[in-house]
Amino acid sequence: MKFFLDTANLEQIKKANELGLLDGVTTNPTLCAKENQPFEQLEKQILKEVKGPVSIEVIAQDTAGMLKEARTYASWGKNVVVKLPMIPEGLKALRTIRNEGHKIKTNVTLVFSAQQGLLAMKLGATFVSPFIGRLDDIGDRGMNVVEDLVKIKKNYRFKTEVLVGSIRSVEHVREAALAGADIATMPHNVFEQLWKHNLTDVGQKKFMDDWEKAKSVLLKK
Repeated sequence: MKFFLDTANLEQIKKANELGLLDGVTTNPTLCAKENQPFEQLEKQILKEVKGPVSIEVIAQDTAGMLKEARTYASWGKNVVVKLPMIPEGLKALRTIRNEGHKIKTNVTLVFSAQQGLLAMKLGATFVSPFIGRLDDIGDRGMNVVEDLVKIKKNYRFKTEVLVGSIRSVEHVREAALAGADIATMPHNVFEQLWKHNLTDVGQKKFMDDWEKAKSVLLKK
């Protein structure tokens, strides 16, 4: 499974890169606004820091505007992925990009059902992003959509990668991995929890305490 960070914060991205576990980044207008930097400047810094795909979301709500923004974003770097919303205008833009030979990588976002994801796969999206946390919030089980999309992908041999978004916990990451999702994109605070366990901390402390007690004797030998 690939790990993406769902952030526009450069410091968080750099920290994840230091571990060698970062495969890509997803951004959106809300995340970018939090950083209080010019949008284009911020995205170009992220593209420079990240070797893998970086999703940048269109702001336009009409197909022509989406395509114009998509072409502009794509000119910023080879690792640009254009995020298109799961609305008719977004699907039309996706179809045009497909018909132009997939020269622009795409990520269909705001997906909340298997049938929506199927449409994105059918139109050749590079990635499809089911938002599981938001489904959980309304009493549904978001991971059902992920499981369905993984099965649909296998049934029809679609090349679209299932990118699980709106992740709220390490449990979401675990379930996404068990479901066979290609990618999990998560906030930095969830990413930092992946390697943490109370027993690991207790065990490490005991090893160090034992070493402090024994090192004087061991080093003399």
